[in-house]
Amino acid sequence: MITEKLQNAINEQITAEMWSANLYLSMSFFMEKEGYAGMASWLMKQYREETEHACAMAAYIIKRGGKAKVDKIDVVPNDFGTPLQIFEQVYEHECRVSKMIDALVDVAAAENDKATQDFLWGFVREQVEEESTAAGIVDMLKKAGEAGIFYVDAKLGERK
Repeated sequence: MITEKLQNAINEQITAEMWSANLYLSMSFFMEKEGYAGMASWLMKQYREETEHACAMAAYIIKRGGKAKVDKIDVVPNDFGTPLQIFEQVYEHECRVSKMIDALVDVAAAENDKATQDFLWGFVREQVEEESTAAGIVDMLKKAGEAGIFYVDAKLGERK
């Protein structure tokens, strides 16, 4: 059985994951409009990944006898800047999410819930990868400059 405190903390994260999903969806739409189909595709895959995170967390709560829920999801931006500015935002956002997941692990530890700690460590590892990937894209965009932006766009469109 999951404690109410831990259930509530994970439910807050579910809502945050859905906000993240909406952010990436909005970014994807923006990039598509701007003519960067590869970046739009990459961001669309990121949108799907965030919804998968929320669903995995909800399934976990339910398996532990709790009630999963999504609270009100705040509006996300609809206008962004250059591709570099967008991916800098992606990197910063992933760093914030990492801190949120770390805080969840702390709640699970305080509740002495080893099963939830173990479950959350998968997200901790994934966040390390997501931060690294976003930082790599920012670096690639900086090095590519305006002349190489469509090369980067094509490379990001290859994401599986």
